[in-house]
Amino acid sequence: MNILVYSSRKYENPYFEKAFSSKSEKLKLNYTTDSLNTDTASYARGKDAIVLFTEDSAKGEVLDKLKENGVQYIATRTMGTDHIDIDHARSAGIKVANVPNYSPHCVAEHALALLLALNRKLITANHKIMAHDFSLDGLVGTEIHGKTAGIIGTGDIGAQVVKILCGFGCNVLMYDVKQDNALEEKGHAKYVSFDELIQQSDIISLHTPLTEQTANIINEESISKMKDGVVLINVSRGELINTKDVIEGLKNRKIASLGLDVYEREKELFYHNRTGEPLVDDNFARLISFNNVLVTGHMAFLTDNALAQDMEVTKQNLLAWEKGEKPQFEQ
Repeated sequence: MNILVYSSRKYENPYFEKAFSSKSEKLKLNYTTDSLNTDTASYARGKDAIVLFTEDSAKGEVLDKLKENGVQYIATRTMGTDHIDIDHARSAGIKVANVPNYSPHCVAEHALALLLALNRKLITANHKIMAHDFSLDGLVGTEIHGKTAGIIGTGDIGAQVVKILCGFGCNVLMYDVKQDNALEEKGHAKYVSFDELIQQSDIISLHTPLTEQTANIINEESISKMKDGVVLINVSRGELINTKDVIEGLKNRKIASLGLDVYEREKELFYHNRTGEPLVDDNFARLISFNNVLVTGHMAFLTDNALAQDMEVTKQNLLAWEKGEKPQFEQ
């Protein structure tokens, strides 16, 4: 099987090489640092399969061009598949598989890292130290213990966040259309309605996939129902949040702090070194101007364990197709 990896990054290469090192497995990898779009779909000419990442776009005309170029399989090395039009791919005869279960701990821990850094003003404290300012002015933090934390989405990652926050001594509220009864049975947390969660929570953390129902779930209306001084964390999908409405929430201090690993227009920003370039996204420029906002560039997944698992599952998906079998995680 001849395979093209789109959006290849240096940090991934050792993990690709280790996972695909067996000479007995008939998988030949080719790499491009370019992302998949209408202009780069031609790179896949003569390839049996392609491997994608979140910044790639496999929709509409792109899928048609891939089909014309002979691509039969798309393996995305991501949990989410919102960058792929699954129905269109099926109609074009292209099979799709994803990686739904790589280390949920890494993303859950990153959410907590953002929360702790914001609550204890770690970035400001470090900046003061680097400037040789050892005073404690402006560094009064907030404890997590005893707070009410609302978790929107209790899949593998959200469930881990629930358990971690329970360990911190939080009162945990949960919302999901599909409930995990085991989380309630252990006495750690309870499911409530969406409105009850956003009204009662001191901390709100998003862990739901992007769907038509969840797009812009955090907006002017939902923010208005939140407690004054709420802490908001998003390590899921940027489009869950309406950025303009969140900026207003920060300006009027309804939102005390905001931790983001994702952004609704991140494909135009993240995963590229843009040093020296003008920042043309006014909303993003406004966001990062707040000293109570912490943004990381979609790196919650970025641990050695998660990368190794990610590449292994991607390989198993491709191997199954190569053998004429159906992968475990085919969509």
